[in-house]
Amino acid sequence: MIPTIDTIEDVKRAHTEAPIHALIERRWSPRSFADTPVSDADLKSIFTAAGWAASSQNEQPWRYLVGRKGDETYKKLFDSLLPGNQLWAGTAPVLYATLVKKTFAANGKPNGSALHDTGASDATLSLQARAFDLHTHGMAGVDKDLLRAFFGIPGDFDVVAVWALGYLGDPHAVPDKYKQAELDPRTRKPLSEYVFASWEQGAL
Repeated sequence: MIPTIDTIEDVKRAHTEAPIHALIERRWSPRSFADTPVSDADLKSIFTAAGWAASSQNEQPWRYLVGRKGDETYKKLFDSLLPGNQLWAGTAPVLYATLVKKTFAANGKPNGSALHDTGASDATLSLQARAFDLHTHGMAGVDKDLLRAFFGIPGDFDVVAVWALGYLGDPHAVPDKYKQAELDPRTRKPLSEYVFASWEQGAL
């Protein structure tokens, strides 16, 4: 049966080797978003959740640039996307960029955990979004130099990704090149391929 907007969430739900929380089962990255605004209250909660991720020395190296469709920030974020992402990302009511501070504020030394910690912040953000029935989709296909120039980002910060955020749209509305990926079930590697007791020897 061909998935519809009413059934696609069930198609995309994770089928796992062991039980996991429903928010994690239901987190996936659509390319079709509904033309429904996200409330300021929900955005405030979502980015508050991001701020409570773990980080080395409580540095909190993440920064976010948040645009709502129709404002200048959204336009700059959209214009910084590579063409393949521009094909679909403009359906999202919110675009945001993740940035990372590369050094510790206290002493200026390199923070080797900065990207790891910023990834944790992004993941926490995405799960809080799912709690509000919202979806996120991260995009590495970004002209980072252009985005840096648009916003005057200091040299101590790197652009990590741009994300789309919003409510799920019609999965059949995506460009043809992405349609199959939008409709197919999700898969992941088995635990035996990434959880080890000794190198490449399964632990679980």
